Amino acid sequence: MTENQAVQQKSVRRNRVAAAACFAAALITVGVVGTQSATADGAAHDAANRTPVAAQPVTAAQPAAAAVAAPGLGSAGLVQSEDFQQGLNPVGATVALTGRQALSACSGEETMRDLTKDKATAYASVNWTFDTHGMLIESAASAPTKAAADTWEQQLVALVQDCQDEPAGHWHYGAAHTLTVTGGTARWYPAYNGDGAVSGGVAVLRSGSKVAVVELTGRPADAPSHVEGIATAALKRLAS
Repeated sequence: MTENQAVQQKSVRRNRVAAAACFAAALITVGVVGTQSATADGAAHDAANRTPVAAQPVTAAQPAAAAVAAPGLGSAGLVQSEDFQQGLNPVGATVALTGRQALSACSGEETMRDLTKDKATAYASVNWTFDTHGMLIESAASAPTKAAADTWEQQLVALVQDCQDEPAGHWHYGAAHTLTVTGGTARWYPAYNGDGAVSGGVAVLRSGSKVAVVELTGRPADAPSHVEGIATAALKRLAS
């Protein structure tokens, strides 16, 4: 990669952070949950999946959606409305099983399907919006082998770490922290805005043959422990 290409890639990533806030505001206006099912119809079905086919209000006890993917991975393995801590009030979620949700604010337009080169046995993603500024995205994949899951996890970690080293005054991820639950492990990273204040964070999750990345963007958090709580809830879902 040339120096000019590297600069352009960094620019795309930073632009995505700003775009996330605008996109979240637009989705808040909708204020609904999209529910979708997966088939193997190829590109035409992928396009259909990007448009919710049903909608209903979010309630505290309601799962994000009832979509079901291949055994071991579906919307039930993603963050649910009851997983959010005080101060994060979800108003809507869009679920898809295509693997085409952008991975994180650091990944530009790269998706889980891109990262896995279409080799996952199943994909699942959710995009949550809140009643105030911000959004949460999660993208997961199920690998056909443990070796593939190891590789994908390493690639996700490398992607996040690429946005740790930024010039002073730039948005960036902080130091890695690890956590473990029954059946799963994770690395989570707080995110800092240009003023050095915590502004959400990201986590790379692993449970058996399943890997995922979850990120809170576009809003401040009271402390890094807030991000750790979301990462813990997401990991428990993935490992269940």
